[in-house]
Amino acid sequence: MPKTITLSPPAATGADGLLASLGGLLGEWLPRQRWFAGKDRPATDLSVLSVTELFPGCLHLLVNASHAPVPTPGGTPPPGDCYQLLLGLRERPLPSLDRAYIGRAEHGPLAGFAVYDALHDPRCAHLLLERLRRPGTAGPLRFEVDEAAHVPGGLAPRLLTSEQSNSSIVYGDAYILKLFRRIQPGVNPDLEVPQALAAQGCARVPAPVAWFCTTAPRPATLGVLQPYLPDAVDGWELALGALALGDDFTAEATELGGAMAEVHLALAGAFPPAGGDENAVTADAMCGRLDAAARAVPGLRPYVPGLRAAFGALAARDSGPAAQRVHGDLHLGQVLRAGSDWFVIDFEGEPSRPLAERRTAQSPVRDIAGMLRSFDYAARQRRPWRPEWASRCREAFCAGYAARAGWDPREEHALLRAHETDRAVYEVLYEARHRPDWLPVPMAAIERLAEWRG
Repeated sequence: MPKTITLSPPAATGADGLLASLGGLLGEWLPRQRWFAGKDRPATDLSVLSVTELFPGCLHLLVNASHAPVPTPGGTPPPGDCYQLLLGLRERPLPSLDRAYIGRAEHGPLAGFAVYDALHDPRCAHLLLERLRRPGTAGPLRFEVDEAAHVPGGLAPRLLTSEQSNSSIVYGDAYILKLFRRIQPGVNPDLEVPQALAAQGCARVPAPVAWFCTTAPRPATLGVLQPYLPDAVDGWELALGALALGDDFTAEATELGGAMAEVHLALAGAFPPAGGDENAVTADAMCGRLDAAARAVPGLRPYVPGLRAAFGALAARDSGPAAQRVHGDLHLGQVLRAGSDWFVIDFEGEPSRPLAERRTAQSPVRDIAGMLRSFDYAARQRRPWRPEWASRCREAFCAGYAARAGWDPREEHALLRAHETDRAVYEVLYEARHRPDWLPVPMAAIERLAEWRG
């Protein structure tokens, strides 16, 4: 058992003493994490915003990481990012936790203790579930439970190691806990939207059973516990399997389109659609994102005039489906197939965008465009590239959507092109920052969309 850690009041307010122990360790460890957003902006300063001892040997921290300035039109440095950390403390490192080891603190109140990512420790993961099972508080942290849910104790934890922008723990193949790593003030859509859809009776989205938030330094959602579908396979894996076998995927794509239309209809019922013409405002925001991406990725710059034309066509339209709450980051990895049913997960939206923006009403075509781009991503994972496979899937998805929604995305040419272009621009920036080897995939779409005259 680790020695009990008790922080003095100055350290508990996020003070200099705790940074004396952790500043150097976290400064090296954070940029290496998959979910760290500042890989292209070196961390220059760390500050502790909140620290809570969840239980002996485990600290919950909110840490702000500031970044070195990058050239911007107004010379304003980008803001820092807030990250959620659960740190385990032991007198001696354990070989079983080598992957989670951060380092040994040499100064400050934690001097002499080995520090590690506590989510890798089965003991800490188990105690975290026990804390989630019962409503209550721990410092600024607030734990809440759905009154209709009964989460049993003693479920074995398993940390998922797949590539994610957050961290997830599966408990006994019955529940999955998503801990948001990059924290923004406000209610996270991955809690708000599934709760609202459950109230609408939508069975396509697993409903939250427990969650926890913080009240300091500002209210924010930290994690959500939902039912886990142990026999489900995500759409990305299914699509790649079909490609590997040379199988058609149109039947699955058609059903997926219908399922997504059901989710959109439920979202429109839970969050009344916004009125008014939003196309000009949306197009202006898309142009802003394009300009920012072109500054960061030089290879995008020759295509900017053609891409802007897509956004200009959107601004000129005065019709289309009403803006409403949407998924915000839809792709094949965000849908699960269990038996003959499709389920939709991860309503957090694009983590790089401000939370307020992710919670606003947007065109449902945004989600459709995201899925169409995902079919293209899947088709390009094998050589030779099979563009006809992606085209058939795109058509099938839209047909399935139209049959359930009552309107056909393929008839909204300007909307679909603009949103697909915006998505491809996002992909270029993402791949350039995180997976440079994948950059040719969205760049091929950029070239096509910049020349499109449909």
